Amino acid sequence: MHYYAYEFAHTVLAPLRIGVHGMRTMLDWPFNPIAKTPFGRHLAAACEVFENVTRRYGKPEWSLKSARVGNVEVPVREHVIAATPFCNLVHFERDTSKCGARYDPKVLIVAPLSGHYATLLRGTVKAMLPEHETYITDWADARDIPLAMGRFDLDDFIDHVIDFIRVIGPDTHVIAVCQPAVPVLAAVAHMANTDCPCQPASMTLMGGPIDTRRNPTGVNRLAETRSLNWFEHNVVSTVPLPHAGFLRPVYPGFMQLTGFMTMNLERHMNAHVDLFNNLVRGDCDSVKSHQDFYEEYLAVMDLTAEFYLQTIKTVFQDHALPKGTMMHRGTRVDCSEIGDTALMTVEGERDDVCGLGQTQAAHDLCTGIPEHMKVHYVQEGVGHYGVFNGTRWRTEIQPRIREFIRTIEYSRGAIPTDRRTARRSHHVELAVSPV
Repeated sequence: MHYYAYEFAHTVLAPLRIGVHGMRTMLDWPFNPIAKTPFGRHLAAACEVFENVTRRYGKPEWSLKSARVGNVEVPVREHVIAATPFCNLVHFERDTSKCGARYDPKVLIVAPLSGHYATLLRGTVKAMLPEHETYITDWADARDIPLAMGRFDLDDFIDHVIDFIRVIGPDTHVIAVCQPAVPVLAAVAHMANTDCPCQPASMTLMGGPIDTRRNPTGVNRLAETRSLNWFEHNVVSTVPLPHAGFLRPVYPGFMQLTGFMTMNLERHMNAHVDLFNNLVRGDCDSVKSHQDFYEEYLAVMDLTAEFYLQTIKTVFQDHALPKGTMMHRGTRVDCSEIGDTALMTVEGERDDVCGLGQTQAAHDLCTGIPEHMKVHYVQEGVGHYGVFNGTRWRTEIQPRIREFIRTIEYSRGAIPTDRRTARRSHHVELAVSPV
């Protein structure tokens, strides 16, 4: 019933939104005598804040039209190279015809399926584009997928990761951001167990819940203190009309967003008070910065109920992966089978979603990976979002991932011999300590 109440409230507010939009348009009219008065500015600011907090945010655009490769700005084109009803594999193709042949590593970024669209990782992709052939999983909104397309659960997520790695081919480097850390580790373990020729060259797990028994956060404790039946009856709803996924059981995106917001409610309230004041003052830069962030943050998607519930049980309640009891399609997931894929883990010092040590736990599970192929890094002063976006990501975390990938490339001989000498000056030792 939550979903139906949400849709009803959105419908009821529609006429009011139209009226507020009309008033805002009137106040923007240059010949309106009250437009530049203090009353007019306050009224216009109130209208804009109301529109921002009541409108439904659609999927944002990637808006990555170019990248600087070497010293040349080259065009970038989004190309879907594989697709299922639940996900597109997007390749950001760079037109490198003006800067010569490139031997850049292939990187698959596995975006989280946890409420936000993959475009939340725009900054992650942008930082990787100049020196990598970059791919990303672009997950579909469950409310837009007809029920006839079937189920999608955690096992299907793992299958998607395996299939996409095979599409990209050998020597792929996989980066899992947050939630996908568990299915990516399981996928690589499955590929190692079956001796797949396309096992990735490396995997980087960033802020992922590998073992939530370590430094449990509020999110972890909530998942442990409620039964699976509670989640099924209190947060799962069916998609209402007129959405294409009518009657599909889902964990609605707006409920996920409510959880995100309440974790830092005061900060979000203050941000909107600041927006109002900046609108009154005419501080366009601050207004744009606020709107750019919330255009992404408030754009949410639904998750299939079976994926959500299986993830709760497997990852947060049973701790199946660290206990060695996780199964995939009837086969036990054994991370000790991984031997040819290098491992890097990244954590944020102030992460309140995945506590310190939860991602590092992957090193204890991957006993078959040689120690010189393992790296762990903790970024000081950042929370969960800062692990994959923002200034610290661009200036401190991404350069370390880049050097980790380059080190693996050179050790595997993936870069042609005639190019190694030319690029040697760009290669430095890892600025982080092995585990």
